[in-house]
Formats: sequence, C-alpha cells, structure tokens
Amino acid sequence: MVTQQIKKRGVTDSSVLQAMSKLPRHLFVPERFIDDAYEDGPLSIGAGQTISQPYVVASMTSHLNLNKESRVLEIGTGSGYQTAILAEIAKAVYTIERIAELIPKAERLFELLGYDNIFTKHADGSNGWTEKAPFDAIIVTAAAKTIPDILTLQLRADGIMIIPLDRDTIDKQELVKVIKSVDGLKQETLYPVRFVPLLGNTEN
Repeated sequence: MVTQQIKKRGVTDSSVLQAMSKLPRHLFVPERFIDDAYEDGPLSIGAGQTISQPYVVASMTSHLNLNKESRVLEIGTGSGYQTAILAEIAKAVYTIERIAELIPKAERLFELLGYDNIFTKHADGSNGWTEKAPFDAIIVTAAAKTIPDILTLQLRADGIMIIPLDRDTIDKQELVKVIKSVDGLKQETLYPVRFVPLLGNTEN
C-alpha cells in the first residue's frame, strides 16, 4: 500500500510513511471489507460515513507539516484511522465526531493500540473545540461550503488547516490548504476530492 499507492504518488514525508506502514488499516474497516482494506479507495464504515482512501489520508497528513510537539484538531473521527495516523506523529490529537455510534469502536481501537494522546468528543465538530485551542493544525474530513471562521479562530498563527470545500459545482469538491498568518489566511487548492458533507453550524 505504502510503496505502490502512496510513495509513487509523491508523498515523501518520512513520518507519514512510517505511520502508514505501521498502522494496520484492516482493523478500522468492517469485517466484510477486510480483503479490500489495503486497496487505494474509500470504504463504507456505516452511518453513511467512509474511511478515506490511503493516499488521501497520507497526503492530507503530510500537508499539515506535523512534528512531535504538534497539537492537532480533527473534525470527524469516523473509523479512527486518520486519527491514529495523526497520533503516531503529533503530541496530541483532539478529535470530534457528531455520530455517536461511531465513537465507541474508535475508542476501543485507540485503547487496543495503546494511544494515550488521543482525546475524543461527541459534538458538532464544525464548532471546533474552543477550550483546547489554539491548535497547530486542523484537519477536516468532511466537505464544507466555506472555511468556517470558528475553526480558523482556533488555529494558532502560522498554523495549517486542511479542509475539503464544496465549490457549488455538481460533483466538484477540492481539497484546500489554509495557512493562517498575521496578514490573514492564505489558501492553496490541492486537488479534487470526494467527502461526505460537513453538517452542523457551518456558516461563517
């Protein structure tokens, strides 16, 4: 998976590649999809949600420029796979999931795999986690109409947010990298993606 799907497509961050090599993705997919766990595609995890394809997980993570001191906010825990990849690299990961039924399984996996730097919350992720801010990085795993101000306010200066945006075009979403500075927000469009919509208080 790492050699054929991720490295060949340009992901070079050694910490990301190491995390992707170490973490058993099949633990995070439903049993009926175990044989497909290492294919380069998304898979359903129930409740209308998906686990992202490995390349997208690796690419999104690498664009966050994480290190061992990074504090990360994740919007959308889902299966917990992206969360665990972040936890392999960062100091602390604060992850929010609005669908209650997804949380217990993810938490069991975090405990099984020995992560003590993941903190979960059942809430509307579009509001972020104000009391734990500011964050060095924010990763959003659902597509928003616009970049939520409430999230950028929780990002520290020079922090990075990766977020899929719905461009109001049929079947068109784009992954966007947002860098916060004293001069405002700098946006960079990365590539087309397909994510479930970000629900909740998503207005600016």
